[in-house]
Amino acid sequence: MLEVKDLHVNFQTFRGTIEALKNINFSIAEKEVVGIVGESGSGKSITALTILGLLEKNADIASGEITYRGDNLLALSKKEIQTIRGKKIAMVFQEPMTALHPTMKVGEQLSEVIRRHRNVSRKEAKRLMLVALNDVHIHQPEYVAKQYPFELSGGMRQRIVIALAMAAPPDLLIADEPTTALDVTIQHEILQLMKELNEKKGTSILFITHDLGVVSQICNRTIVMYAGEVIESGETKDVLYTPQHPYTKALIEALPDGKNANVPLKAIQGEVPNLMERPIGCAFASRCSHVMETCKTNPPALAHWQNQHDVACWLERG
Repeated sequence: MLEVKDLHVNFQTFRGTIEALKNINFSIAEKEVVGIVGESGSGKSITALTILGLLEKNADIASGEITYRGDNLLALSKKEIQTIRGKKIAMVFQEPMTALHPTMKVGEQLSEVIRRHRNVSRKEAKRLMLVALNDVHIHQPEYVAKQYPFELSGGMRQRIVIALAMAAPPDLLIADEPTTALDVTIQHEILQLMKELNEKKGTSILFITHDLGVVSQICNRTIVMYAGEVIESGETKDVLYTPQHPYTKALIEALPDGKNANVPLKAIQGEVPNLMERPIGCAFASRCSHVMETCKTNPPALAHWQNQHDVACWLERG
């Protein structure tokens, strides 16, 4: 349904050019849930914003294609992309308060989105609005519809944002760390809700997170990004249980051991490289405990390892 091919994105700043995304390739099939993981600054959110055409003015899409059902989104005009954004491809942002209008009641916001995407009367939009609130498991939807965003809890606001995103409903939902600011109980409820939307409405989901536990619960396939590059991808069970890239292994080893509270956390040494001065070789070389001479001068391309499991590492090629 959606395919990203050889995507390169730069940002022009007063200090120079930042190579934010380099040679990004992945696809999302019908009804599939794909996760993108990586630490902050790895390019996860930039990838999502590029798909939706929401990059800042200083962004430069140097090369690549993003095809949605055969159409290259990067070749569309602003007016054309607006017919897809929200209606065919929607997004749930990390902080719901920035996505909701602070001076409009949530019912009015949702009704307005429904009228825009479905071209229905005010009366029908109000009915569909209550249905949408019920779909995201909001009790007393008539009462909640009359509330302003600041009157609701964080978990409730996130449900409203999901209802807004699903108003059309879209073919693809991009969720950018939607559970990060929520407590564990509410996080679990939001994940269960998104699973339900995927299974009942057939909506594909691109789930962006830094939490491997979240990925294991909801994603069919997982893409690991580092310094603006895809360094490993495959079925979630393969990536999490038989990781091949040293960075993926380090992320998993950094998870707390629930069985032994006395085991210290294993931190990944060093820092993400400055993307204004991207290393000549592998971007992870300066932090990798398995680094070889070829890693410092030759960037490894993403290559097939086994089954549907791909990895960009010289170590796995002997």
